[in-house]
Amino acid sequence: MMRRLLLAIALWLAAAPVLAATAAPNPARLAAVDPPPGARAPMQAAFVDQHGRTATLAALAHGRPLVLVPVQHACRSLCGLTLASLAAAVRRQPLKPGADFTLVAFGIDPRETPAAAAQSASRLGGADAPGVEALVGRAPQVEAVTRALGYRYTWVPATHQYAHMAAIAVLAPDGRLVRWLQGLGVSPVALDAALADARHGRTDDIGATIRLLCFHFDPTTGRYTLAIWRLIQWTAGGAAGLLAAGVGLALWRERRRGGAAA
Repeated sequence: MMRRLLLAIALWLAAAPVLAATAAPNPARLAAVDPPPGARAPMQAAFVDQHGRTATLAALAHGRPLVLVPVQHACRSLCGLTLASLAAAVRRQPLKPGADFTLVAFGIDPRETPAAAAQSASRLGGADAPGVEALVGRAPQVEAVTRALGYRYTWVPATHQYAHMAAIAVLAPDGRLVRWLQGLGVSPVALDAALADARHGRTDDIGATIRLLCFHFDPTTGRYTLAIWRLIQWTAGGAAGLLAAGVGLALWRERRRGGAAA
């Protein structure tokens, strides 16, 4: 019994480095929202909208606040939910896209096309809806905007997607970052307050990071990768605890037998 337990522990310890090497990357290291003080988006960088037309953030804002959502237009996980949540929040607050602000689904994947952007525009209210825009662009321009706003993301070859946070940036008309909002379950009240601050040029203390990961969805389990890896971690911890308890019980029994024999 003791030899079997010790052999199991040895095999588990030997396999640990291999498991660690093949495990999914730590999401916290892959993506984050960490804007610098005084963050401001470059408003004159050129992009292409869902209709194939050249557009800049300044032209889209047209003196109004911007609600900018970094997404991978072809994302198979949280991006669609983020856009749908934002669209629902917009409908439940008094300000109107086009008249009071502009909604922008901002593509972070430079390989995507205007056709892919049109899908995101549809989720926000329609490709031709007033004040609803979806952009794609070349890597330097995309990175210039995301870097300026402190939005970090990473390409994951195994999933053919970007690991990135589900988050929404509210910008003043001049491109200053007013606030990052949590991507899912956006409160209409919070959105309205952020837009009010954007109209008046007020900005928040935006040092806190947002930790809601948009990562790979596993259709076989119906769970997102982050939840799966948490479950694996909990399971591994429980197994290690049971193994340690088994070793302790075996040692206790051996000592009792030795004492009885004596």
